[in-house]
Amino acid sequence: MLANPNARFLTLALILVFVSPHSASAGLPTEQVRGTVDRVLAVVQEPKLKSADKLKERRELLSKIIAARFDFTEMGRRSLGAEWRRITPVQQQQFVELFTDLLRDGYVEEIESYKGQKVSYTRESQEEQFAAVHTVLRSTDESDVTIEYRLHSVDKEWKVYDIVIENVSIVNNYRSQFARLINRSGFDGLLRALKEKNLSRDKVRVK
Repeated sequence: MLANPNARFLTLALILVFVSPHSASAGLPTEQVRGTVDRVLAVVQEPKLKSADKLKERRELLSKIIAARFDFTEMGRRSLGAEWRRITPVQQQQFVELFTDLLRDGYVEEIESYKGQKVSYTRESQEEQFAAVHTVLRSTDESDVTIEYRLHSVDKEWKVYDIVIENVSIVNNYRSQFARLINRSGFDGLLRALKEKNLSRDKVRVK
């Protein structure tokens, strides 16, 4: 069974991407991430989109905004590790589509639970085409959570390809899960597990 890695902090990580106070030392990666803030909050806080009959429209808008900042293909490739090179281009595409649905839909649902947590950027590092944005989030119980966003440059845009929460990488966590599934059931078994996970979420959503 696929588990959501670091479930306790994943919500906080996603919120932190989109709720960022200004920082005098922020560079281009942070600024581009921050550029998404207003668009996301405008959707989440828009009164006309809060009613139940606007749920689909609201989530479609959020999905588009998230897709512009996250590189789900790169996250998927890194999550498969060496297995990525062993599968066919068709299998790669199937996997990326299912993996994207899993992450994007989960993120959209979590963003809607935003309660105004306090956040701050501590530092940013950049080396050629890669960057890291280090942040601290104070959750509702006033405990500090360190979250690092790893990004790479794609067509002059900085895209998130991994999130490290309290020194635990989301990508590495998924890689371990996927490797166990592949060893047990093969790559087709992994695809089936992803489909079942997405279908179960769809059933909950339509209730």
